[in-house]
Amino acid sequence: MSSTQAINDLPTTTPAAATIDLKLEVVVIPVSDVDRAKRFYEGLGWRLDADFAAGENWRVVQLTPPGSPCSIHFGKGITTAAPGSAQNLYLIVSDIEAARAELIARGANVSEAFHFTTFGGPPVPGRDPNSRSYGTYASFTDPDGNSWLLQEIKTRLPGRGFSNLDIATLTELLREAEIRHGEKGPSVPQHHWSDWYAAYIVAREQGKTSDEAITDAAHHIEAAHR
Repeated sequence: MSSTQAINDLPTTTPAAATIDLKLEVVVIPVSDVDRAKRFYEGLGWRLDADFAAGENWRVVQLTPPGSPCSIHFGKGITTAAPGSAQNLYLIVSDIEAARAELIARGANVSEAFHFTTFGGPPVPGRDPNSRSYGTYASFTDPDGNSWLLQEIKTRLPGRGFSNLDIATLTELLREAEIRHGEKGPSVPQHHWSDWYAAYIVAREQGKTSDEAITDAAHHIEAAHR
């Protein structure tokens, strides 16, 4: 079949948007040594959510990267994929050099930053020369060779992020913002709570940790009321 035929065979109408939420919650990582993998990912500062076993042949460990709504599973009897075959799993960060420094300090062998000059082309050393969002990467692997890509995003493309934010998630973020705002006490301008909440929630939606979101909110308040 020619490429022209393939293009012409594509649907001519746009399917209606799905109305039922289908949220990616867990990615399964194939590993050969469960305890070694657990030590590695906990060492990176990822939250341990569960470690369940049933006999000798079944075990599942769940960890969640800081600020991520999606977790990872690994263990015994949960996948037939070869250990190390999970490749190029994306971790979105707002500051790639800060992320590299923290991961390296925690024991990961993170590459130098790199970028691409063409789609499908080879990686080029160094940051994206125009500092564009989505343009700068770094990588590391776990002990089995499963690979992760850090991708720096400072400003998301239109239609990403809040367009898919549901009521339950927004409610949870508002409650979290209320708690963290209250913890700051007199140090936060109380009459600017809406600005602080907005900056905090945006930062959390961008994948930042709660502490990073507090810093972003404080900077926003300072800049807005100078």
